[in-house]
Amino acid sequence: MDSVEQILWSGSKQINIELNSEQIKKLLNYLQLLIKWNNTYNLTAITEPDLIAKKHLLDSISIINYINDKKLIDVGSGAGLPSFIIAIIKPDLAITAIDSSAKKCNFMIFVKAHLNLYNVNIVNNRVENYYPDFCFGQVLSRAFASVEDTLKLTNHLLCDNGKYLLMKGDNFKKESMPDQTKIHKLFTFDNLYSRFLLEINK
Repeated sequence: MDSVEQILWSGSKQINIELNSEQIKKLLNYLQLLIKWNNTYNLTAITEPDLIAKKHLLDSISIINYINDKKLIDVGSGAGLPSFIIAIIKPDLAITAIDSSAKKCNFMIFVKAHLNLYNVNIVNNRVENYYPDFCFGQVLSRAFASVEDTLKLTNHLLCDNGKYLLMKGDNFKKESMPDQTKIHKLFTFDNLYSRFLLEINK
């Protein structure tokens, strides 16, 4: 795991994120759990530790500077990406990770307990059927749905002054999106791929 640790240190510095040794330790533990559980739960198509660090962990870290301190929901969280990575770096942020897959939620429940991520609430439900008694200041998604569908399915969850943070690849250019959408180009380690964040205020 030495090469993975070096990738995390180097990549986070390039994003201007100062990680500490405890956060690195938790990120490495998360990666090990992801690999272990992936054999049974099919959590990711990427199986090489170095590539998981670059394409999953650093990809999740790349949006940290766009996240504020308001309640956040990660829709279609899957294996906890990016919500669990954010939770490790921002332990005071209240995060809800929602996914319709019971198996993926079981993995997240295990990781939450194993890494003591008490700031994460895990919900096994379809996002359109989830109606909590409060709203979220931030709705985050990574490889969830089209911009149009994401806005439609999650509108009831976002506070009136909240914002959407939608992680996308190059294909977002073919999608319809609100006129006020801000497009941020995100860091990718070794320029492995193109990654963008769409920021949309409600």
